[in-house]
Amino acid sequence: MSENNDVTLQTFRALVENADHKFARVRDVPAYGRVSQSHFFHKVFKAYTRLWKYQQENRSKLVQCGLKRWEIGEIASRIGQLYFSQYMRTSDIRFLVEAYVFYEAILSRRYFEGSEGSPRDLGVRSKELRFYARFLLVSIILSRSKMVNHLMDRFVALVDDCRSNFRETNFKEWKQVVQEIVRFTKVDKGFNIRPLRYCTTFDTHRSSLPYVARFHAKRVLKFQDALLASYHRNEVKFAELTLDTYRMIQCLEWEPSGLFYQKPTVKASENGDSIDHSGASGIISMNLAADMTDPSMPSNPRKATLYHPSVTHLIAVMATVCEELPTDSVVLLYISASGKSGHSNVSPTGNSGGSSKYSRYKGIYQDLGTSETQNNGKRELSSYDDYLWFFSRILSGSNNLYPGDLIPFTRKPLFLIIDSDNSHAFKVLHGAERGETAALFLSPLRPIFKNPSEVHSHTGSQFTFFLTAPLSAFCQMIGVSPNEADADFYNEAENILANAFSEWEIILCSSTSMDLVWAQIITDPFIRRLILRFIFCRSLLSFFCPPEESEQYMPLCLPQLPPSVSPKAEAVRSVVTQLAMHFDVTDSFHFTDI
Repeated sequence: MSENNDVTLQTFRALVENADHKFARVRDVPAYGRVSQSHFFHKVFKAYTRLWKYQQENRSKLVQCGLKRWEIGEIASRIGQLYFSQYMRTSDIRFLVEAYVFYEAILSRRYFEGSEGSPRDLGVRSKELRFYARFLLVSIILSRSKMVNHLMDRFVALVDDCRSNFRETNFKEWKQVVQEIVRFTKVDKGFNIRPLRYCTTFDTHRSSLPYVARFHAKRVLKFQDALLASYHRNEVKFAELTLDTYRMIQCLEWEPSGLFYQKPTVKASENGDSIDHSGASGIISMNLAADMTDPSMPSNPRKATLYHPSVTHLIAVMATVCEELPTDSVVLLYISASGKSGHSNVSPTGNSGGSSKYSRYKGIYQDLGTSETQNNGKRELSSYDDYLWFFSRILSGSNNLYPGDLIPFTRKPLFLIIDSDNSHAFKVLHGAERGETAALFLSPLRPIFKNPSEVHSHTGSQFTFFLTAPLSAFCQMIGVSPNEADADFYNEAENILANAFSEWEIILCSSTSMDLVWAQIITDPFIRRLILRFIFCRSLLSFFCPPEESEQYMPLCLPQLPPSVSPKAEAVRSVVTQLAMHFDVTDSFHFTDI
């Protein structure tokens, strides 16, 4: 090895160490809050830019010194991780696209596969496994179904190969990852018809746009922050992304218009090596992501996503979000969790939810009830209210989220969505706020299906499904798979719903009786779409569930929306009738005059 090459290798190793050190600092930065962490990001971004350029300019010397292809792949993988972490902190879709570009480049150039016949190293194979898991997560969030299927095949084959070649190593965790991804994609694939993200083609209604534009409230709030948390036992998930949270993340983002980009041409360098001037080669920049996204598209609301948080962690994050909430803004808090004794709301109608080792406490839970007192006309909640239960090995009040725990956050405008078998316990928040009247969506206490035995008990929450994919949720409820219907038939159903949403937008924006709580947030497209889907869900369930059991199958909305969009209002009821007739399932509904 020449002295010059030795210096080159030492410089490269120093750059790697420096970049990895800065990467570790960014990785430890909390993924929530609006306090700017851009200086950390720019430092590590600059370090990896310098490292990537250096290895590219000195590739031949480094190879002579023993540089392996997997080391280049590891650098690119770190950059992909960096971009993905920034997406999770900012909800900026450009970072997610950049992560995809880097991972796709690693896959296409086969950085981790090495040369044929080379000895296999367990450490390298572990890096390759982590790469596939991370690329799968990015592809799922970007809704790249073809790439997800391709990666799944490669990932499963790699895990099997590792088990064969490294018999002394336990790959139990990786087998569990395989099971998670197979389960996740199987559930999501069955009803993945249209983008869950806000798509102007499908979700903007021309006839109602003038009414929305002219709508004026005394106060208008911006929707820029959301906190999403899910905590069910045995829920469908991949990594730390649960199915319910995944659907809500997608529902609160704009659909990028330029994701189907043309890859830049690959040119040959003087030494014969190919140089790809995409984001994964050459100077790392945001230019490629800018080409793939619409610059005129508004920014996504910033979302803090918590996987199986403790109650104290949830409260701490919510406090940070509220403390940093911009003036005249509303924060959306979405919680999907079981209540009381921990029976999950994902069990279909007809199932008891199974036995619980804590069932002996059931009577105690029921006896607690909800108590309240009056103090100068304001409702006061006691410390023994019903609650959501964040599972733990031991039964403890520290794992319970009580309605009263959320009262301090009502000093700021709050839109609360509770999806639980004990969600109605949180209606006591209405009237007990400490500054701003909260907007509440509370799920039904139980889901309901035409054929409960045909619905897997772990397909995600039905209420969340209605808020994120209403027609797919309708099809699941009546036992029809959208994939079995032809495209024209399903598009006709989508048009029925789209026309209804347009009409309801006009009704809402023309109403003189809308509560200010809704009036001040209805101009936001994401929240308005949630309101429209709630109206549909509530009316649909009111006609589908047995009348004598309607209380447990109906969602609640507080304050009340205008009577003109109530479940029995003609403009709403007629849509349910149309869809039932379109799918020929009117006999499953409790209509009295069809």
